[in-house]
Amino acid sequence: MSDAAQKPEWTPDDAGDAFASRVMKGVVGGHDGLSAESESRGTAVAATAVPHRRQLTTEQYVQGVLAGDRAILARAITLIESNAPHHFVQAQDVLRQLLPHSGNSLRVGITGVPGAGKSTLIETLGLLLTGQGQRVAVLAVDPTSSVSGGSILGDKTRMEKLSRQPEAFIRPSPTGGMLGGVARKTRETMLLCEAAGFDVILVETVGTGQSEIAVRGMVDFFLLLLVPGAGDELQGIKKGVVELADAILINKADGENRVRAEAARAEYNRALHYLTPITEGWRARAYTGSAMSGVGIAELWAVIRQFQAQTAASGALAARRREQAREWLHTLLAEQLQAYFYGHTAVQSALPDIEQAVMRGEMPVSAAAQALLRLVS
Repeated sequence: MSDAAQKPEWTPDDAGDAFASRVMKGVVGGHDGLSAESESRGTAVAATAVPHRRQLTTEQYVQGVLAGDRAILARAITLIESNAPHHFVQAQDVLRQLLPHSGNSLRVGITGVPGAGKSTLIETLGLLLTGQGQRVAVLAVDPTSSVSGGSILGDKTRMEKLSRQPEAFIRPSPTGGMLGGVARKTRETMLLCEAAGFDVILVETVGTGQSEIAVRGMVDFFLLLLVPGAGDELQGIKKGVVELADAILINKADGENRVRAEAARAEYNRALHYLTPITEGWRARAYTGSAMSGVGIAELWAVIRQFQAQTAASGALAARRREQAREWLHTLLAEQLQAYFYGHTAVQSALPDIEQAVMRGEMPVSAAAQALLRLVS
């Protein structure tokens, strides 16, 4: 047998030439962080420590983001998304210094059922805006697997044309198990993108249905994307995510779908007429369009700009952002209280025994919770 390949050690003794498994020679040179120096026989490469990137100072993060440096912006987002305790203090310093430079972007949240065409709409809209000379940041949120804890983060692949635009910045982030269709650090990421000078921030949510409403609490304009002929017309009389939308777009309104899309638009407009407007002084309406062909997208953007001008003049936009800041405070308080509780030494010591007592039916769940809470009171 040649040196290029050999049978593995677990090969059956009676295996003939038809046994397909072979062990190939190792890769030589810089693969996956390994050095180019191989062992004397050439069948493996010697592992060496992978050099780490130089850690940036807080000032370098701040100045890089303010200068619009996309690489430093990406690293700053990674810093604030980190769960490492030693990153938390620096991340807060970066946010504190960048906060006065934020708040000047238009924040648009886009939600809808899976397959409604959210990524296609964002790319078409993003290309329209960059063509007008505007800088666009896209925060695309992918679901995190409850089994493996991983995410695909493939939105850049689905927005191939937009990702090549120098005026666009696309950042996929995992939900991290957070409900509501957004990532845990979406708010902080928006602040960084605003400080970097992006004019419009588009937040694409996971797209899991009517429970996907957390994005409403962090954007100015909330767009619900639906498709015709999928039973969505019947949802028009229901509340939930529909009553939170500032506009509804019936997507894929082309070809044979055009008639069904117009019927869905009329049905939703009738339903919206009876719902209390989520934004003071603004009446939500349903529209039709095609993200694939671009039909109706310019008109949709005109509606969004009209919303921005009207709510800015009336003070509704500023009031919404103040309320969102208050809600953000309470959200962070709940997260940090939970982290403090489970990190408490007494809770960590008592929790396993109390869990077992609950599982065996020896202690009511409410009594167990009270017993644990008393440990930190």
